Amino acid sequence: MEQSFIAYIKNSIQQNWDLDALTDYKGTTLQYKDVARKIEKLHILFEESGIRKGDKIALCGRNSSHWGVAFLATLTYGAVAVPILHEFKADNVHNIVNHSEARLLFVGDQVWENLNEHAMPRLEGIILLPDFSLPVSRSEKLTYAREHLNAMFGQKYPKNFRKEHISYHEDQPEELAVINYTSGTTSYSKGVMLPYRSLWSNTAFAFEVLPLKRGDSVVCMLPMAHMYGLAFEFLYEFAVGCHIYYLTRMPSPKIIFQAFAEIKPSIIIAVPLIIEKIIKKNVLPKLETPTMKLLLKVPFVNDKIKATVKEQVTQAFGGRFSEVIIGGAAFNQEVEQLLRMIDFPYTVGYGMTECGPIICYEDWKRFKPGSCGKAAPRMEVRILSPDPANVPGEIICRGANVMLGYYKNPEATAETIDQEGWLHTGDLGTMDALGNVTIKGRSKNMLLGPSGQNIYPEEIEDKLNNLPYVAECLVVQQNERLVGLVYPDFDDAYAHGLTPQDIERVMEENRVTLNQELPAYSQLSKMKIYPEAFEKTPKKSIKRFLYQEAKG
Repeated sequence: MEQSFIAYIKNSIQQNWDLDALTDYKGTTLQYKDVARKIEKLHILFEESGIRKGDKIALCGRNSSHWGVAFLATLTYGAVAVPILHEFKADNVHNIVNHSEARLLFVGDQVWENLNEHAMPRLEGIILLPDFSLPVSRSEKLTYAREHLNAMFGQKYPKNFRKEHISYHEDQPEELAVINYTSGTTSYSKGVMLPYRSLWSNTAFAFEVLPLKRGDSVVCMLPMAHMYGLAFEFLYEFAVGCHIYYLTRMPSPKIIFQAFAEIKPSIIIAVPLIIEKIIKKNVLPKLETPTMKLLLKVPFVNDKIKATVKEQVTQAFGGRFSEVIIGGAAFNQEVEQLLRMIDFPYTVGYGMTECGPIICYEDWKRFKPGSCGKAAPRMEVRILSPDPANVPGEIICRGANVMLGYYKNPEATAETIDQEGWLHTGDLGTMDALGNVTIKGRSKNMLLGPSGQNIYPEEIEDKLNNLPYVAECLVVQQNERLVGLVYPDFDDAYAHGLTPQDIERVMEENRVTLNQELPAYSQLSKMKIYPEAFEKTPKKSIKRFLYQEAKG
């Protein structure tokens, strides 16, 4: 069997030439042949401007059909894609573009408004995603190629561009395909280097376990700059020949609800927050009434009510899907219990950027509630514990999905991947006799945002510690919100004549100031003042575990 990721893309374009491929919801649609033509034009642009195989090309913008085209054009040319979350602040985007040594940047118009091209001196050009225009060019060859692109395309294909003209890069399993940065800040960010074997293995996994077929419709809600969204809401679906709809605006539950009703997707891949919001808004209130609570206790009526509730939940997600796959963050227990009660076809997977992303999965019919499935095909999973079934230990894995390492960071690579090839995830879990893995927490401090974004509390704390009257602080996650715990510098504050009420006001001002520097998913929802210094370890670091449940 040919283990080529690019072959998946090429074969799908040729086999699904006249089918709808990418639609910006409430906007335009590209068929597979349109995608192929746009890819070919970008290849001409790359070639004429001197881009070589292995060069880095960055992308930063909201999900859109042109984001998908630019990504596919980059890989099929043989360049390395550097997808950047559009939620990152401008200085974070500058950092990643510079660290990755990207030669070109495809950028969304909203992101572009906030960027400074002078902060990215190595870039040769910036291309706007909505129309592929070229607002910044530092290369005469690039400028010329962009101005004459349609003429060049016409000269190369005078009698139209046909499927037999397609000629794409031939990928090698260990060749670098994607560098995906886990965060935007230089000191915390790591560029995960994913080879083609990881993209191929993740796509092959989806073909092996998921039921999609050509012509099926799917809604892409998760950011494609995040590996979960990229692998399972775009690359696999494109390889199958699906029709992918992009929610180009921030997907609120209302927009998602409306899109599901119209598009009726064949499968739903989401983070817990989206599922929870829809169920909490549209289903749970109906079950919370006194009459309903009473009826649910009557055996025969109970079954009918469950069937009705299942139908309501099914319709809330469009009514035509085969299963719902949830991943990227921890799942709310109350919502999970409701889904089990009504025998809803859902399953929870587990992965991380470093595995591009899949580590564990199980079909919904065999899924063990509370777990995140078993080791995915071509992956091995172990628990570092004397009694893995009962005593949590670190989850380690190895196999085809695992990254090459962190870009330009051999020390971090050596800390994460041991000499036998085992990737140490930093997650704690157990594994039963059947191989079902249950996550019990993080051994590292990283938190997960609502769409599975990586949040490093130390990154936020560094900024917070520099604000007025903050002696020391901690950032914790409570009820899916981030809270800043602060021990103020009371001596300094009182010396400046501040009252306790003034200190509270200053801390709230600090929160507002801090949030202006942070992407939406890592902003603090409130501050809590601590009257005494936090407990420390002998190394003088704060004992974080003591404060995770801090109330107030």
